[in-house]
Amino acid sequence: MLPIDKLEHLARRYADLDELMCKPDVLANSKELQKLNKERTDLEPLVQSFARYLDVEKKLTEGAAALSDPELRELAEMEIAELGPEKANLERAIELLLLPKDPNDAKNTILEIRSGEGGEEAALFAADLYRMYARYAETKSWKLEVLSMSDAAAGGYKEVIALVTGKDVYSHMRFEGGVHRVQRVPKTETQGRIHTSTATVAVLPEAEDVDVHIDDKDLEVSIAASGGPGGQGVNTTNSAVQILHKPSGLIVKCQDERSQLKNKAKALKVLKSRLLDIEREKQDAAVSAERRGMVGTGERSQKIRTYNYAQNRVSDHRIRLTLNKLDRVIEGDLEELISALRMHRQAALLESTLGIKRDVAQAGMGAEDADA
Repeated sequence: MLPIDKLEHLARRYADLDELMCKPDVLANSKELQKLNKERTDLEPLVQSFARYLDVEKKLTEGAAALSDPELRELAEMEIAELGPEKANLERAIELLLLPKDPNDAKNTILEIRSGEGGEEAALFAADLYRMYARYAETKSWKLEVLSMSDAAAGGYKEVIALVTGKDVYSHMRFEGGVHRVQRVPKTETQGRIHTSTATVAVLPEAEDVDVHIDDKDLEVSIAASGGPGGQGVNTTNSAVQILHKPSGLIVKCQDERSQLKNKAKALKVLKSRLLDIEREKQDAAVSAERRGMVGTGERSQKIRTYNYAQNRVSDHRIRLTLNKLDRVIEGDLEELISALRMHRQAALLESTLGIKRDVAQAGMGAEDADA
Protein backbone atom coordinates (compact mmCIF):
# COMPACT_ATOMS: atom_id res chain seq x y z
CA MET A 1 0.00 0.00 0.00
CA LEU A 2 1.33 3.41 -0.96
CA PRO A 3 2.31 5.94 1.75
CA ILE A 4 -0.35 8.49 0.71
CA ASP A 5 0.53 11.03 3.44
CA LYS A 6 4.14 11.12 2.31
CA LEU A 7 3.14 11.46 -1.35
CA GLU A 8 0.76 14.32 -0.56
CA HIS A 9 3.56 16.06 1.38
CA LEU A 10 5.91 15.73 -1.63
CA ALA A 11 3.21 17.02 -3.98
CA ARG A 12 2.78 20.11 -1.77
CA ARG A 13 6.56 20.61 -1.73
CA TYR A 14 6.57 20.44 -5.55
CA ALA A 15 3.92 23.16 -5.71
CA ASP A 16 5.86 25.28 -3.21
CA LEU A 17 8.98 24.99 -5.36
CA ASP A 18 7.10 26.42 -8.34
CA GLU A 19 6.20 29.47 -6.25
CA LEU A 20 9.68 29.85 -4.75
CA MET A 21 11.34 29.82 -8.16
CA CYS A 22 9.24 32.76 -9.27
CA LYS A 23 10.33 35.02 -6.40
CA PRO A 24 12.65 37.89 -7.37
CA ASP A 25 15.25 37.17 -4.68
CA VAL A 26 15.54 33.54 -5.83
CA LEU A 27 15.72 34.53 -9.50
CA ALA A 28 18.59 36.85 -8.62
CA ASN A 29 20.51 34.05 -6.88
CA SER A 30 21.63 31.61 -9.60
CA LYS A 31 23.04 29.06 -7.12
CA GLU A 32 19.81 28.93 -5.10
CA LEU A 33 17.72 28.80 -8.28
CA GLN A 34 19.78 25.89 -9.58
CA LYS A 35 19.39 24.02 -6.29
CA LEU A 36 15.62 24.47 -6.22
CA ASN A 37 15.29 23.56 -9.89
CA LYS A 38 17.18 20.31 -9.31
CA GLU A 39 14.89 19.42 -6.40
CA ARG A 40 11.86 20.18 -8.56
CA THR A 41 13.22 18.11 -11.47
CA ASP A 42 13.87 15.18 -9.15
CA LEU A 43 10.32 15.36 -7.74
CA GLU A 44 8.53 15.85 -11.07
CA PRO A 45 8.25 12.17 -12.21
CA LEU A 46 6.98 11.14 -8.77
CA VAL A 47 4.43 13.96 -8.50
CA GLN A 48 3.13 13.37 -12.05
CA SER A 49 2.79 9.62 -11.42
CA PHE A 50 0.97 10.27 -8.15
CA ALA A 51 -1.44 12.70 -9.84
CA ARG A 52 -2.24 10.09 -12.48
CA TYR A 53 -2.64 7.45 -9.76
CA LEU A 54 -5.22 9.60 -7.93
CA ASP A 55 -7.07 10.19 -11.21
CA VAL A 56 -7.14 6.46 -11.99
CA GLU A 57 -8.27 5.60 -8.45
CA LYS A 58 -11.11 8.14 -8.68
CA LYS A 59 -12.28 6.70 -12.02
CA LEU A 60 -12.15 3.16 -10.61
CA THR A 61 -14.30 4.23 -7.65
CA GLU A 62 -16.80 5.86 -10.00
CA GLY A 63 -16.76 2.77 -12.21
CA ALA A 64 -17.45 0.48 -9.26
CA ALA A 65 -20.44 2.65 -8.32
CA ALA A 66 -21.72 2.53 -11.90
CA LEU A 67 -21.84 -1.28 -11.93
CA SER A 68 -25.25 -1.16 -10.23
CA ASP A 69 -26.68 0.83 -13.17
CA PRO A 70 -27.79 -1.59 -15.97
CA GLU A 71 -27.27 1.09 -18.62
CA LEU A 72 -23.71 1.90 -17.51
CA ARG A 73 -22.63 -1.57 -16.35
CA GLU A 74 -20.96 -2.71 -19.60
CA LEU A 75 -19.07 0.57 -20.03
CA ALA A 76 -17.99 0.52 -16.38
CA GLU A 77 -16.69 -3.06 -16.66
CA MET A 78 -14.61 -2.08 -19.70
CA GLU A 79 -13.15 0.92 -17.89
CA ILE A 80 -12.34 -1.09 -14.77
CA ALA A 81 -10.63 -3.79 -16.85
CA GLU A 82 -8.50 -1.13 -18.53
CA LEU A 83 -7.66 0.97 -15.46
CA GLY A 84 -6.97 -1.88 -13.03
CA PRO A 85 -3.64 -2.91 -14.59
CA GLU A 86 -2.65 0.75 -15.00
CA LYS A 87 -3.19 1.36 -11.28
CA ALA A 88 -0.97 -1.62 -10.43
CA ASN A 89 1.75 -0.35 -12.78
CA LEU A 90 1.54 3.14 -11.29
CA GLU A 91 1.87 1.75 -7.77
CA ARG A 92 5.02 -0.12 -8.75
CA ALA A 93 6.49 2.94 -10.51
CA ILE A 94 5.75 5.20 -7.53
CA GLU A 95 7.29 2.73 -5.09
CA LEU A 96 10.52 2.71 -7.11
CA LEU A 97 10.53 6.52 -7.39
CA LEU A 98 10.24 6.75 -3.60
CA LEU A 99 13.39 4.69 -3.06
CA PRO A 100 16.44 6.66 -1.89
CA LYS A 101 18.83 7.26 -4.76
CA ASP A 102 22.39 5.99 -4.50
CA PRO A 103 24.60 8.95 -5.50
CA ASN A 104 27.03 6.47 -7.07
CA ASP A 105 24.50 4.95 -9.48
CA ALA A 106 25.16 7.47 -12.24
CA LYS A 107 28.94 7.28 -11.87
CA ASN A 108 31.46 5.65 -14.15
CA THR A 109 33.05 2.45 -12.88
CA ILE A 110 36.49 1.01 -12.21
CA LEU A 111 36.31 -2.69 -13.15
CA GLU A 112 39.00 -4.97 -11.70
CA ILE A 113 39.30 -8.61 -12.80
CA ARG A 114 41.89 -10.98 -11.32
CA SER A 115 42.59 -14.68 -11.78
CA GLY A 116 41.86 -16.75 -8.67
CA GLU A 117 42.20 -20.45 -7.98
CA GLY A 118 43.04 -22.69 -10.93
CA GLY A 119 46.40 -21.54 -12.28
CA GLU A 120 46.58 -21.09 -16.06
CA GLU A 121 42.88 -21.87 -16.52
CA ALA A 122 41.95 -19.13 -14.01
CA ALA A 123 43.94 -16.59 -16.04
CA LEU A 124 42.16 -17.70 -19.23
CA PHE A 125 38.80 -17.38 -17.47
CA ALA A 126 39.71 -13.86 -16.28
CA ALA A 127 40.31 -12.96 -19.94
CA ASP A 128 36.91 -14.44 -20.88
CA LEU A 129 35.21 -12.32 -18.22
CA TYR A 130 36.97 -9.19 -19.44
CA ARG A 131 35.83 -9.92 -23.00
CA MET A 132 32.27 -10.56 -21.73
CA TYR A 133 32.12 -7.18 -20.00
CA ALA A 134 33.68 -5.45 -23.00
CA ARG A 135 30.93 -6.89 -25.23
CA TYR A 136 28.26 -5.90 -22.72
CA ALA A 137 29.66 -2.36 -22.62
CA GLU A 138 29.31 -2.21 -26.41
CA THR A 139 25.62 -3.15 -26.21
CA LYS A 140 25.07 -0.29 -23.72
CA SER A 141 27.09 2.19 -25.81
CA TRP A 142 29.58 2.57 -22.96
CA LYS A 143 33.29 3.22 -23.43
CA LEU A 144 35.81 0.81 -21.88
CA GLU A 145 39.40 1.99 -21.35
CA VAL A 146 42.12 -0.33 -20.03
CA LEU A 147 44.03 1.28 -17.16
CA SER A 148 46.31 -1.63 -16.33
CA MET A 149 46.78 -5.15 -17.65
CA SER A 150 49.04 -7.99 -16.52
CA ASP A 151 49.34 -10.92 -18.94
CA ALA A 152 49.76 -14.51 -17.77
CA ALA A 153 52.58 -16.60 -19.22
CA ALA A 154 50.28 -19.18 -20.86
CA GLY A 155 47.69 -16.66 -22.02
CA GLY A 156 44.86 -14.82 -20.34
CA TYR A 157 45.29 -12.22 -17.62
CA LYS A 158 46.60 -12.25 -14.10
CA GLU A 159 44.88 -8.90 -13.67
CA VAL A 160 43.09 -6.34 -15.80
CA ILE A 161 41.76 -2.98 -14.57
CA ALA A 162 39.52 -0.88 -16.80
CA LEU A 163 37.47 2.30 -16.62
CA VAL A 164 33.91 1.96 -17.93
CA THR A 165 32.22 5.26 -18.79
CA GLY A 166 28.67 5.94 -19.91
CA LYS A 167 25.11 6.37 -18.67
CA ASP A 168 24.34 4.80 -15.27
CA VAL A 169 27.27 2.38 -15.49
CA TYR A 170 27.62 1.68 -11.77
CA SER A 171 23.90 1.07 -11.26
CA HIS A 172 24.16 -1.86 -13.69
CA MET A 173 27.67 -3.14 -12.99
CA ARG A 174 27.54 -3.03 -9.17
CA PHE A 175 26.14 -6.57 -9.01
CA GLU A 176 29.08 -8.13 -10.86
CA GLY A 177 31.49 -7.87 -7.93
CA GLY A 178 32.42 -11.21 -6.37
CA VAL A 179 33.93 -14.61 -7.08
CA HIS A 180 33.03 -16.04 -10.49
CA ARG A 181 33.49 -19.80 -10.93
CA VAL A 182 33.94 -21.71 -14.19
CA GLN A 183 33.49 -25.43 -14.79
CA ARG A 184 34.87 -26.64 -18.12
CA VAL A 185 37.50 -28.77 -19.84
CA PRO A 186 40.64 -26.61 -20.21
CA LYS A 187 42.40 -26.47 -23.58
CA THR A 188 45.46 -28.00 -21.92
CA GLU A 189 43.49 -30.98 -20.55
CA THR A 190 44.30 -34.13 -22.58
CA GLN A 191 41.90 -36.55 -20.86
CA GLY A 192 38.73 -34.47 -21.12
CA ARG A 193 38.33 -33.87 -17.40
CA ILE A 194 36.29 -30.89 -16.19
CA HIS A 195 38.26 -28.43 -14.04
CA THR A 196 36.92 -25.79 -11.68
CA SER A 197 38.63 -22.39 -11.56
CA THR A 198 37.78 -18.91 -10.31
CA ALA A 199 38.33 -15.24 -11.03
CA THR A 200 37.42 -12.29 -8.83
CA VAL A 201 35.68 -9.14 -9.98
CA ALA A 202 35.58 -5.84 -8.08
CA VAL A 203 33.34 -2.98 -9.17
CA LEU A 204 34.14 0.48 -7.79
CA PRO A 205 32.42 3.81 -8.56
CA GLU A 206 34.91 6.21 -10.14
CA ALA A 207 36.05 8.81 -7.63
CA GLU A 208 35.78 12.46 -8.61
CA ASP A 209 38.20 15.10 -7.40
CA VAL A 210 35.56 16.45 -5.01
CA ASP A 211 35.11 12.97 -3.51
CA VAL A 212 38.70 12.22 -2.54
CA HIS A 213 41.58 14.54 -1.71
CA ILE A 214 45.08 13.05 -1.82
CA ASP A 215 48.02 14.93 -0.33
CA ASP A 216 51.17 14.61 -2.43
CA LYS A 217 53.27 14.05 0.68
CA ASP A 218 51.27 10.86 1.35
CA LEU A 219 52.37 9.35 -1.97
CA GLU A 220 55.51 7.42 -2.80
CA VAL A 221 55.91 7.23 -6.59
CA SER A 222 58.29 4.70 -8.17
CA ILE A 223 59.29 4.55 -11.83
CA ALA A 224 60.52 1.40 -13.57
CA ALA A 225 60.76 -0.25 -16.96
CA SER A 226 57.49 -1.86 -18.02
CA GLY A 227 57.58 -5.61 -17.68
CA GLY A 228 55.85 -8.61 -19.18
CA PRO A 229 55.04 -9.44 -22.80
CA GLY A 230 54.25 -6.64 -25.18
CA GLY A 231 57.44 -6.35 -27.13
CA GLN A 232 59.62 -3.54 -28.27
CA GLY A 233 58.52 -0.11 -27.00
CA VAL A 234 56.71 -1.12 -23.82
CA ASN A 235 59.73 -2.95 -22.41
CA THR A 236 62.44 -0.46 -23.27
CA THR A 237 61.13 2.72 -21.63
CA ASN A 238 60.99 3.63 -17.93
CA SER A 239 57.28 4.29 -18.11
CA ALA A 240 55.75 1.95 -15.51
CA VAL A 241 54.45 3.87 -12.48
CA GLN A 242 53.82 2.42 -9.03
CA ILE A 243 52.14 4.56 -6.37
CA LEU A 244 52.13 3.75 -2.66
CA HIS A 245 49.54 5.59 -0.59
CA LYS A 246 51.35 5.59 2.75
CA PRO A 247 48.40 6.25 5.12
CA SER A 248 46.36 3.32 3.76
CA GLY A 249 49.14 1.08 2.46
CA LEU A 250 47.39 0.78 -0.90
CA ILE A 251 49.67 0.12 -3.90
CA VAL A 252 48.63 0.76 -7.49
CA LYS A 253 50.75 0.07 -10.57
CA CYS A 254 50.09 1.09 -14.15
CA GLN A 255 52.22 0.30 -17.20
CA ASP A 256 49.68 0.23 -20.01
CA GLU A 257 50.85 3.48 -21.62
CA ARG A 258 54.33 4.33 -22.94
CA SER A 259 53.98 7.75 -21.35
CA GLN A 260 55.04 8.03 -17.71
CA LEU A 261 52.61 10.90 -17.13
CA LYS A 262 49.66 8.98 -18.58
CA ASN A 263 50.46 5.94 -16.46
CA LYS A 264 50.65 8.11 -13.35
CA ALA A 265 47.30 9.72 -14.14
CA LYS A 266 45.66 6.32 -14.62
CA ALA A 267 47.21 4.95 -11.43
CA LEU A 268 45.91 7.94 -9.47
CA LYS A 269 42.42 7.38 -10.91
CA VAL A 270 42.42 3.79 -9.64
CA LEU A 271 43.86 4.84 -6.28
CA LYS A 272 41.20 7.50 -5.77
CA SER A 273 38.41 5.03 -6.53
CA ARG A 274 39.83 2.50 -4.06
CA LEU A 275 40.15 5.18 -1.37
CA LEU A 276 36.59 6.35 -2.06
CA ASP A 277 35.40 2.78 -1.65
CA ILE A 278 37.19 2.51 1.71
CA GLU A 279 35.56 5.76 2.83
CA ARG A 280 32.14 4.48 1.79
CA GLU A 281 32.73 1.42 3.95
CA LYS A 282 33.43 3.57 6.98
CA GLN A 283 30.32 5.68 6.46
CA ASP A 284 27.84 2.96 5.62
CA ALA A 285 27.84 -0.38 7.44
CA ALA A 286 25.54 -1.97 4.89
CA VAL A 287 27.79 -1.00 2.01
CA SER A 288 30.78 -2.16 4.03
CA ALA A 289 29.32 -5.62 4.41
CA GLU A 290 28.50 -5.70 0.70
CA ARG A 291 32.03 -4.66 -0.29
CA ARG A 292 33.75 -7.08 2.10
CA GLY A 293 31.74 -9.91 0.59
CA MET A 294 32.43 -8.80 -2.94
CA VAL A 295 35.64 -10.65 -3.74
CA GLY A 296 36.44 -12.58 -0.55
CA THR A 297 39.58 -14.64 -0.96
CA GLY A 298 38.79 -15.93 -4.42
CA GLU A 299 38.01 -19.43 -3.12
CA ARG A 300 35.49 -21.56 -4.99
CA SER A 301 33.18 -21.76 -1.96
CA GLN A 302 32.66 -17.97 -2.06
CA LYS A 303 31.21 -17.97 -5.58
CA ILE A 304 28.42 -15.63 -6.61
CA ARG A 305 28.02 -17.15 -10.06
CA THR A 306 28.96 -20.39 -11.85
CA TYR A 307 29.59 -20.79 -15.59
CA ASN A 308 29.09 -24.46 -16.53
CA TYR A 309 30.27 -24.96 -20.10
CA ALA A 310 29.33 -28.64 -20.41
CA GLN A 311 25.66 -27.86 -19.73
CA ASN A 312 25.67 -24.38 -21.35
CA ARG A 313 24.40 -23.07 -18.02
CA VAL A 314 25.08 -19.97 -15.93
CA SER A 315 23.77 -19.82 -12.36
CA ASP A 316 23.68 -16.78 -10.08
CA HIS A 317 23.70 -18.18 -6.55
CA ARG A 318 22.58 -14.95 -4.84
CA ILE A 319 19.11 -15.01 -6.39
CA ARG A 320 18.95 -18.68 -7.42
CA LEU A 321 18.59 -17.79 -11.08
CA THR A 322 19.78 -20.25 -13.73
CA LEU A 323 19.88 -19.53 -17.46
CA ASN A 324 20.62 -22.17 -20.08
CA LYS A 325 22.36 -19.80 -22.46
CA LEU A 326 25.95 -19.56 -21.30
CA ASP A 327 27.11 -19.30 -24.92
CA ARG A 328 25.21 -16.00 -25.21
CA VAL A 329 26.04 -14.69 -21.73
CA ILE A 330 29.80 -15.11 -22.23
CA GLU A 331 29.41 -13.06 -25.43
CA GLY A 332 28.04 -10.15 -23.41
CA ASP A 333 24.31 -10.93 -23.22
CA LEU A 334 24.06 -10.00 -19.52
CA GLU A 335 20.85 -8.00 -19.54
CA GLU A 336 18.58 -10.75 -18.15
CA LEU A 337 20.98 -11.51 -15.29
CA ILE A 338 21.57 -7.89 -14.38
CA SER A 339 17.87 -6.97 -14.62
CA ALA A 340 16.97 -9.81 -12.25
CA LEU A 341 19.63 -8.68 -9.75
CA ARG A 342 18.40 -5.09 -9.91
CA MET A 343 14.80 -6.21 -9.30
CA HIS A 344 15.84 -8.18 -6.23
CA ARG A 345 17.73 -5.20 -4.85
CA GLN A 346 14.72 -2.94 -5.45
CA ALA A 347 12.45 -5.44 -3.65
CA ALA A 348 14.82 -5.49 -0.67
CA LEU A 349 14.97 -1.68 -0.57
CA LEU A 350 11.18 -1.42 -0.76
CA GLU A 351 10.80 -3.68 2.25
CA SER A 352 13.55 -2.05 4.31
CA THR A 353 12.81 1.61 3.57
CA LEU A 354 9.07 1.68 2.86
CA GLY A 355 7.86 -1.50 4.56
CA ILE A 356 6.45 -2.72 1.24
CA LYS A 357 6.94 -6.43 0.58
CA ARG A 358 7.16 -7.48 -3.05
CA ASP A 359 7.64 -11.01 -4.35
CA VAL A 360 10.15 -11.33 -7.14
CA ALA A 361 9.76 -14.29 -9.49
CA GLN A 362 12.68 -16.70 -9.25
CA ALA A 363 13.75 -18.78 -12.22
CA GLY A 364 15.70 -22.02 -12.16
CA MET A 365 14.98 -22.90 -8.53
CA GLY A 366 16.95 -25.88 -7.31
CA ALA A 367 19.51 -25.84 -10.10
CA GLU A 368 22.20 -24.59 -7.72
CA ASP A 369 22.46 -28.02 -6.14
CA ALA A 370 23.99 -29.37 -9.31
CA ASP A 371 26.83 -26.82 -9.01
CA ALA A 372 27.48 -27.19 -5.29
